Amino acid sequence: MTPIRLVVWSGPRNLSTALLRSFEARGDTEPVDEPLYAAFLAATGKDHPGRDDILASQPTDPRTALAALQGPGPLRYRYEKHMSHHWRPEWDRAWFGSARHAFLVRDPARVVASYAKVREAPVPEDLGYHEQVRWFDHVTAAMGQRPVVVDGDELAADPARSLQRLCAGLGIAWTDRMLSWPAGRRATDGVWAPHWYGAVEASTGFGPPSRAEPAVPPALEWVVDALQAPWNHLTG
Repeated sequence: MTPIRLVVWSGPRNLSTALLRSFEARGDTEPVDEPLYAAFLAATGKDHPGRDDILASQPTDPRTALAALQGPGPLRYRYEKHMSHHWRPEWDRAWFGSARHAFLVRDPARVVASYAKVREAPVPEDLGYHEQVRWFDHVTAAMGQRPVVVDGDELAADPARSLQRLCAGLGIAWTDRMLSWPAGRRATDGVWAPHWYGAVEASTGFGPPSRAEPAVPPALEWVVDALQAPWNHLTG
């Protein structure tokens, strides 16, 4: 069969891997973890943790990576977890083919504070908000209406409600199987998992959101400020 493609555009540190686990737990959905990561690294030359392993694990041509996602599969749905900063503006959005799109976002201050613990000093382009806006506007124009946007902290606070909204926006049935999953690593996780997935590997569901104010290093406050406009665009 040809699966219905569910494309969710996120940035790093947005609960995107937990959401991937959630869709996998449905039992009718094939999870695909960041299929454009190698193509992004090849195009930009960026030095991310595990770069060589990532380049060896995936196609480095985005057209090849995306063509594979349009082929047959064993399950009804194919959930594609995409990091929006992996998409390059010079690539043709038509390569993506037919899919249903949604967006996962999170307050920039929380994202910057979390990301800085792993890769120290991000710049705005590392966090994908501006590319999320470009995809959001593209999908809005194609659909004639705003696509569904889910806030990661709201997802953590009330998973059932957020997942119901997301499923409705994607045109699929909600199931409470999405609320929990077994702990551990997955064969479908990207080879970058050891660098990023420690917390989600220990999880069995969405945890409560942090009530503490995010500890943004003073040197990175400018990054938070630079992301306010795209954040407001996506959530307004």
